[in-house]
Amino acid sequence: MHTNITVLKQYQKVIYIYTMNTLYLITIPLSFLIHFIFQKLFFKNKIFDTFNERTSHKTLATRSGGVGVFVTVFIVSLFVYLKKIDLFDYSLFIPLGIMLILGIYDDIHDADFKLKFLLQIIVAKILIDQGYVISNYYGFLGLYEIPRLLAQATTLFVFIVVVNSINFIDGIDGLAISEVIKIILLIEFFSSKNTPLYSLGVLTILSILPLFYYNFKKKRKVFLGDGGSLFLGTLVVIYILHVLSPQYDFKPNLVFNKTLFSILIVFYPLFDLLRVFLIRLMRNKSPFKPDQNHLHHILHKKNIKPVYNVLLIQSISVLLFFIFLYFD
Repeated sequence: MHTNITVLKQYQKVIYIYTMNTLYLITIPLSFLIHFIFQKLFFKNKIFDTFNERTSHKTLATRSGGVGVFVTVFIVSLFVYLKKIDLFDYSLFIPLGIMLILGIYDDIHDADFKLKFLLQIIVAKILIDQGYVISNYYGFLGLYEIPRLLAQATTLFVFIVVVNSINFIDGIDGLAISEVIKIILLIEFFSSKNTPLYSLGVLTILSILPLFYYNFKKKRKVFLGDGGSLFLGTLVVIYILHVLSPQYDFKPNLVFNKTLFSILIVFYPLFDLLRVFLIRLMRNKSPFKPDQNHLHHILHKKNIKPVYNVLLIQSISVLLFFIFLYFD
């Protein structure tokens, strides 16, 4: 009897692995199809990315990329959910969906920053209530366990800063999506085991990959849009909050300060955000008013092609990450 139960469990495990691998394989072509459909819908309704002095493209484009990624992940997750397979916490679609809708509204109607700020606070509170809260600094600034109120305030601050830093670097083909992929891969790589977010991260990456094709097309491009950057920025924050939780452990023989590790993971967008804010304040301008002072804009002005721009930024970013981590 015991042998039969063992064989049954092994069979169920094989079926599960086969099912998941099949789903992962179909996610990319499904994403291609969904991006194509939403691009057509946006074109049909004349919802285009407008040309201005900050844009780096001179062709018709839509900001439907974020919608395509979210819908692809949602459809695959819904299929798995109906099969009664728990891949991850499906309630995360609530904060992710709210941020997606906020970004879509901003793309179409140019939402007031106070409205965006308010909704970001609400979403941050939702995540806090779901257990994603920074309750320990792990010795950073000499602090360890912190009071509940400070923990919630810190989580709120981190959420707003990181989400907007991802949104701020979304100004050139492939940069924001490559940054999100890099962050997810690094966090999963250094983890002692697959995180509870692993399947969500894999589905998101696979759904993002077709965007590189649509981003770098010469005609009829598809951009991530604020919907995508806010949605993916929220996913990045969720990953970072998990790293800062007691549940995240580094691989054996690796000992890093969790807080410093989390900062280094998003060092590039944080650095660019701080740098641009300081420049704007020094010029007596609103720190929230867009300009062309981002690092990717500077490189673009030097006639560096977007694909090389992204490769250069990400190569330097990864190199600095490992250098600083080595001296931790």
